[in-house]
Order: sequence, then structure tokens, then C-alpha cells
Amino acid sequence: MRMRTVEISVGAFMLAGLLALAFLALQVSGLNVRDSKAATYRLYAHFSNASGLASRAKVTVAGVVIGRVASVTLDPKNNRAKVEMVIQKNVDYLTQDSIASIQTAGILGEKYLAISIGGSPDLLTDGGEIQDTQSALILEDLIGKFLTSFGSKKE
Repeated sequence: MRMRTVEISVGAFMLAGLLALAFLALQVSGLNVRDSKAATYRLYAHFSNASGLASRAKVTVAGVVIGRVASVTLDPKNNRAKVEMVIQKNVDYLTQDSIASIQTAGILGEKYLAISIGGSPDLLTDGGEIQDTQSALILEDLIGKFLTSFGSKKE
């Protein structure tokens, strides 16, 4: 009887450990059960360069997460990156002159989408498009421009 109690205790401990590991994996991945059930609407934006922006990246206003990036695809009509965003339904005050910019967070360089709300009385609705966008800042391009401009100076 003593051996059976030990086996059940070890099994319960292992099960608790696996559940804790699954919970941590969900937290790190950014998946959230509540996000899939929340009422949302979709917005779109076009960028000349969406380097590093991926699906499920955060969409923020004033540093507060209001949605997620649903997809980043290449628009064949204008050869620009088309970003589809899923925004929480209660954030119904984004104006048509809002600005969407790709920003970098943290030391690892995680990309997210920051929206600055404009002053227009006209609001964006489901399927609307943010016209004014600012593409990602790419460190390699800046270094390349600096080196080429530094090398082209005559003494």
C-alpha cells in the first residue's frame, strides 16, 4: 500500500510539472485563449518595408496593446507589404488620419506596430486602411549608408 501511494504522488507531481510547463509555453508564445473569443475588427496598412514584422506581433496605441497583426503579405498590385491587423472591437476611436509605424521593442529587436491617433472626425471601420505609414528602421541599411557616405568624401 505504501508503494502505491508513492507512485500516485510521483504521478501527480509529474502531471503538475507538465501542466506548469504547458502554461509557461503558452505565456511565452503570446497565445491567449481570451483573444480568440474577443470581438474584433480588421484594419489594413501598406508599408514599403515590413522587415521583421511577423504574424501575432502586437498592435499598440500609446504603449497599450489593442490588437495583433494577423498577416504580413506582399500586395501584387503595388509591390508593398500589406499588413492585416485584428483590433479589439472596443477600440472604435481610430481616426482615418492615424499613423501606423513599425517600431522595435526590447534588446532582442522584437517588432510591433504602433498607431498614433490623428485628429480627423472620420473613424476607421472594419476593413478600413491606414493610409499614413512609416516603415521599419533597418540598422543594416543605416550602417551601409553611413559607410558609403563616409567613403565617398574627398579629402
